[in-house]
Amino acid sequence: MTWQFSIAGLLIGVLVGMTGMGGGSLMTPMLILLFGFDPKTAVGTDILHGAVFKSFGAVRHRQLGNVHVPLALWMLVGSAPLSLVGVQIASSFSDGTQSTMAKVVGATLIIGGFGFLAKTFLRGHVIDARFDLARRDRLFAVLIGAVFGFVVGLTSVGSGTFFGLAMLLLFPLSASRIVGTDMLHAALLLWVAGAGHLLHGNVDLHAMAWLLVGSIPGVLIGSHLSIRVPERALRIAFGFVLILSGIKIVKLPDSDLIIAVVFGLGVLAFLVWSGCRLQARRLRARAVRVPAHDPA
Repeated sequence: MTWQFSIAGLLIGVLVGMTGMGGGSLMTPMLILLFGFDPKTAVGTDILHGAVFKSFGAVRHRQLGNVHVPLALWMLVGSAPLSLVGVQIASSFSDGTQSTMAKVVGATLIIGGFGFLAKTFLRGHVIDARFDLARRDRLFAVLIGAVFGFVVGLTSVGSGTFFGLAMLLLFPLSASRIVGTDMLHAALLLWVAGAGHLLHGNVDLHAMAWLLVGSIPGVLIGSHLSIRVPERALRIAFGFVLILSGIKIVKLPDSDLIIAVVFGLGVLAFLVWSGCRLQARRLRARAVRVPAHDPA
């Protein structure tokens, strides 16, 4: 199984390139649900893949001046060591306790999905493109890094969602600076956590290499596509995909029924939304075709 990994990587890369969404959060549930990976190996492979994958984005954002480097480094002070604690705990799960690991990953996906939905609708308070960190800001940055770095090392979820949401709520940065700072910090953090998982034997290097074959060109292709994407609608769909993936991995009672119902409602909502947009477009076209009334 090789080309399937490349296709999965390509799809996620294009998604990230087109919308800037943290598509890496999809990798762990995809490896578990579609490719049958055990949760520990899925987490390790996702993290090391994300380290390589996000490094390309971090370099680009740094060139564009979208990175608040001091904030990223202060978050790394807390996240790097605590991510290794998460790696150690994840590696301690034996084959007989993989169901527990799966529940941890699934629960984190559900929380991450709701966090991603919140991040989609919330807007931060921007005061200036230049933002100097005070002592209080540095303390918050280290605490944020410690808490969510542990979560990332344990589950691979949240390197984009949780840190981005925290920066949105606590620091007066523009949206582009949040994305760039988040990308740089995530790349550095994932290299640390990924190295830890690699040393513990939690990484499938064969799968990771073929994922990169698709994801690296995918993100470059997606970033240059001229197609206008309904970004908010895609972000909402992405959040629900994370939540439903978590429900499936946790194996909640009647999880298949819950997924089917939510999926059906999502399709219905999409059809209604598409119909409203089509009707609005027709009305605008009709208004253009009708000549204006000349009082003379």
